[in-house]
Amino acid sequence: MNLNTGFFAAYNHRRQQPTVDYRLPLNNQHITVLKAQEQQLKFPMLNRQKLIELQRDLIGVENLSNQYDRQFIREGCLQKLSKKGYQQRMFFLFSDVLLYCARSSSPVLKFKLHGELPLKTMTVEDTDERIQIPNSITIYAGNRSLLVAASSEPEKNKWLHDLKSAIENVKITIDDHKNQYTATMKSNASSENLEHSLVGALEEDDPNQIDRSCFQHRANTTMHVCWHRNLSVSINDHRQAIKNQLSGYLLRKFKNSNGWQKLWVVFTNFCLFFYKTYQDDSPLASLPLLGYRSSLPSEADGVNKDFVFKLQFKNHVYFFRAESQYAFDRWMEVVSSATTTTTPSQLI
Repeated sequence: MNLNTGFFAAYNHRRQQPTVDYRLPLNNQHITVLKAQEQQLKFPMLNRQKLIELQRDLIGVENLSNQYDRQFIREGCLQKLSKKGYQQRMFFLFSDVLLYCARSSSPVLKFKLHGELPLKTMTVEDTDERIQIPNSITIYAGNRSLLVAASSEPEKNKWLHDLKSAIENVKITIDDHKNQYTATMKSNASSENLEHSLVGALEEDDPNQIDRSCFQHRANTTMHVCWHRNLSVSINDHRQAIKNQLSGYLLRKFKNSNGWQKLWVVFTNFCLFFYKTYQDDSPLASLPLLGYRSSLPSEADGVNKDFVFKLQFKNHVYFFRAESQYAFDRWMEVVSSATTTTTPSQLI
């Protein structure tokens, strides 16, 4: 069984011990500069890793990772208007092209390419008021146009901002990169336009009705979490995740249980991994935090303990108790980086 990137990151974070070069004395300023340089070196590697991951997981996509200057910007779930009404689709925005995919019928949860729209011919429009469909965006590219709807106004604004920024960036550099993108990503989608009727209800998959075997197998892949929780993740979110990794003992309590369970917890790649002890090789369970809200317990929760934080997604509620004020503050800091999404991406 192939383990995902998040598990390996958790394993390495748990196992690796810090190394120190005692030959040169470093002050806080030197350490800050070195850490910043280290993060900058990781960003190109992160982009490359993301392209390779998507190349592996998307059906019908070719040469996605072959273009040296292609940048991943955002991935997430939008409702796309078709003849059958609104249908859930996964969208992938890159620095030169927008792809959209549908869930495949394979036993393992995968996505099949349905369409590709080069950014060099694209314009986008906020169409909430004009067509009176909440959180809607119209995407024009050549002789094609798509009407899509986001799950919320913040999600719509993120997509609008990143689409407009990417389109503007392509127009600025188009003279230097003429004909750089070629339509080698196979698609069986036909040209669509806005003459389709706008009737039909919004047909969303219930994010709680998850194929459990598939979800456990790919629990920490952001693409699948975005699909089930109807949200999106940007490259800035991934960069922030690199900066926020933590491990240590926590006490965990479920909403309807009385006892607390002590676990070794590793936070990496937007996910909490739970181990019985720090010496274990495989996690007992994992909890992707994208879409979750972090907060302090309310009086109604009836949790009368110190250093406790609460994680909630719809009806799923967890409480975690740290061993000290310092540990509590650190856990709240890193967990909030995953439960609170960043501002729209900025292209480098």
